[in-house]
Amino acid sequence: MVLIHFLWILFLIFGALLGVRNKTTRFIHLSGLFFAILIQIFGWYCPLTHLEFYLRSRHDPTIRYTGSFIVYYMERVVYLEIPQTGILLATIGLVAFNLWVYLRKR
Repeated sequence: MVLIHFLWILFLIFGALLGVRNKTTRFIHLSGLFFAILIQIFGWYCPLTHLEFYLRSRHDPTIRYTGSFIVYYMERVVYLEIPQTGILLATIGLVAFNLWVYLRKR
């Protein structure tokens, strides 16, 4: 699940590069960016984060191996220790960059 979350973040960052060629991708990308802004403004958690919490609560460490090299480092990238204001500013910058890409390619 953390891998899917990480890939979604990469899509939000670089999705405009795919969206300039495909209207469906553009719609999904712009919708995701809009939702990311709402999440930051209202202090919500991403639905993928809720799913991760749910799956972790269902996890039984006695049955499965609990350590994962990839998950350990991916979580450090997905869940950076940044103040909420910094994340909001980065999200706004990300939206501005992607809008610039979309408008430049027309």
